[in-house]
Amino acid sequence: MARQWYIVHTYSGFEEKVKTALQERIKKADQEEFFGEVLVPTEQVVEMIKGSKKTSARKFFPGYILLNVDLNDETWHTVRGTPKVTGFVGNDLHPEPLSEEDAVKIIGRIKDGASKPKPKVMYEVGDAVRVIDGPFSNFQGIVDEVYADKGRVRVMVSIFGRETPVELEFIQVAKG
Repeated sequence: MARQWYIVHTYSGFEEKVKTALQERIKKADQEEFFGEVLVPTEQVVEMIKGSKKTSARKFFPGYILLNVDLNDETWHTVRGTPKVTGFVGNDLHPEPLSEEDAVKIIGRIKDGASKPKPKVMYEVGDAVRVIDGPFSNFQGIVDEVYADKGRVRVMVSIFGRETPVELEFIQVAKG
């Protein structure tokens, strides 16, 4: 039997601790040959904090980890016996592996998220926003157009009583 990808449910906020604990349990049980990667699905996000860009990791499936394993009775018990693991997604006793297609998509998103940080907040046309950076700082406006691929929005800002379109990066505006 070959290794396959499974999704394991954990306590939310404990994904990294579960990953570390699971890796230690695998070593202790001398099961390294049955296990591949253990991944916490995260991506890098960019936001504006106190006038400067900050990049941080955000979990896009909070409470879940991806596990590459040749699943058998022993490896199943190693995973299920790890503290803060609540079970495999699907049938916990006989879990179904992820399809190769889904596994490739999720792993691709993790890799893309590491190389191309995404904005922390997404905007939609009609959202009320406040400009928090640049020459229009503290102006209020309404999102008129979203350029998600560029990470930019066009905001209609009232300048001297006239609606003026201003193109800004996602991190230069905040909702509300």
